[in-house]
Amino acid sequence: MTNGTIINPLINLNDGSVMPRIGLGVWKLGSGAETVNAVRWALEAGYRLIDTARIYENEAEVGEGIRASGIPREEISVTTKLWNDDQGYEPALAAVDASLERLGLDYVDLYLIHWPSALFRKDNPDSPALRRETWRAMEEIQQSGRAKAIGVSNYAINHLQEMDTYARIPPAVNQIELHPFWFRRDLMEFCQERGIVVESYSPLARARMLADPRITAIAEKVGKTPAQVLLRWNLQHGNVVIPKSAHKERIEENARIFEFTLQDEDMRVLDALDEGKSVLSV
Repeated sequence: MTNGTIINPLINLNDGSVMPRIGLGVWKLGSGAETVNAVRWALEAGYRLIDTARIYENEAEVGEGIRASGIPREEISVTTKLWNDDQGYEPALAAVDASLERLGLDYVDLYLIHWPSALFRKDNPDSPALRRETWRAMEEIQQSGRAKAIGVSNYAINHLQEMDTYARIPPAVNQIELHPFWFRRDLMEFCQERGIVVESYSPLARARMLADPRITAIAEKVGKTPAQVLLRWNLQHGNVVIPKSAHKERIEENARIFEFTLQDEDMRVLDALDEGKSVLSV
């Protein structure tokens, strides 16, 4: 891959905006040069989507990496997220302003509610009323131009159904953990039927299953790496992927997933790997 080659096809969101099909996730990259370099390398490799969050404590470094890349801001899609203890109408409005200040940006392309429950709060953390007030703020954030699109993360079907009772603007994206070992088909298809784009985090299952012989056999057949096979599986299910890496060569490798296709039989093998559990808890 040559530097500066844009490798990202786009997917349409239900609000008329678009987002790239692959991005760089920076969870657990931490603050400092590691995040700055990863962002810069990703943009040089052709990525145009960077995903961060307030709780990652590296929004400032993401902004620095974007500026260091020399790529025009309007060509880059930036996502950040509202953390649990910032839920509620006024706190959410303040939180997005604080994130924009740390990022050094006038707007983000996508702003997400990180979790449906306001964990770590003493005042009824799993409150539909709190979610309603938070979403009211999210709609205002979009209408004010501080975010081009708004969405949710880690929302289950019941949370999305609940939104029908209060959302004037539906979520454009639901970012969830999704990979062959936790293939949440019901949730994925529910979102897709409603025009909500599924964005997969931990799409490589935190690299814990890359040596699985069922994956390596497919990788050998198609002449790609196991990581590329897992990312391609998610793409062919119609999703966006945001693999995390701090290594330049892995960042570039992860991007080379648009030049091959998995056969139906390979997809069925990968679909059948589902163990119904998160890799974050093991």
